[in-house]
Amino acid sequence: MKVGIIGVGSVGSATAFSLITTGVAHNVVLVDTNMKKAVAEATDIAHAAPFANAAKINAGDYADLAGADIVIVTAGANQKEGETRIDLLERNVRIFESIIPQIVKYAPDTILLITSNPADIMTEVALKLSGFKKERVIGSGTALDTARFRTLLADYLEVSARSVHADVLGEHGDSEVLIWSSAEAGTLTLEEYAADVGKTLDDAKKAEINEGVVRAAYKIIEGKGATAYGIAGALTKICRAISHNDHSILTVSSHHANVEGINDVCLSLPTVLNRNGVYHVITPKLSAEEHAKLRKSAETMKEYSDKALEMLAK
Repeated sequence: MKVGIIGVGSVGSATAFSLITTGVAHNVVLVDTNMKKAVAEATDIAHAAPFANAAKINAGDYADLAGADIVIVTAGANQKEGETRIDLLERNVRIFESIIPQIVKYAPDTILLITSNPADIMTEVALKLSGFKKERVIGSGTALDTARFRTLLADYLEVSARSVHADVLGEHGDSEVLIWSSAEAGTLTLEEYAADVGKTLDDAKKAEINEGVVRAAYKIIEGKGATAYGIAGALTKICRAISHNDHSILTVSSHHANVEGINDVCLSLPTVLNRNGVYHVITPKLSAEEHAKLRKSAETMKEYSDKALEMLAK
């Protein structure tokens, strides 16, 4: 599989390394306004490839994206300490106006995978600018948030994160919704499993875990300036699902005609992915409280998406 990556900052370079060393991509092209950095990153990663998988990685320009199965867009203004993802909106809309048409020109049959923040809104912007079918424009969404949720639960319950089934839906951001009502470990509800191993999963512990998931990125940014490895893992998993055509279910963001009564909005729901991108979106079972929270998240995304689309018209 050939993958293009637009933006070779922390996320772009970590993703390129992950794609190459896991063997998910056999050909990776790095595109960045700073060609010197793109060349350096490509060269460094190329030197790691012989220890992992036979693969090719090069720095290039948009024309080199021709034939790419997936183009990942990580480019955009960085989220600063104390800044929300929504604060990035106007700056990143302008950046996308220069990036997306170039991708469409040279890779008209590609699948767009958007991770620039605010990810859900930028997915909507990319959909509008590209003119692609909605199935071919995917946001990384809450795939990473879901992994964070499962990791914190696994740590507390002392079980493998792969054995915990729990999702985060809605916005990749402050209004995201942790789905507790249907979460399981070993076919037991989380509360049942916790009791089985002598632990308490009460409202206080749930609130602590919720805070840990929602605030994870802010804590990482405060400590090291940017998130990289977690999102690189999520993007690699999404690319694997597409390249292997394995119909994996992941909480990625895409355009939905209606979510909890809110029309035409991008956010994350459990989604089946195959070689064509979005294959099927699952309507999850939710509690009344979770339905309300998901609607609130959808309202938030709709409000800002409309603002972003208005910016495109100017």
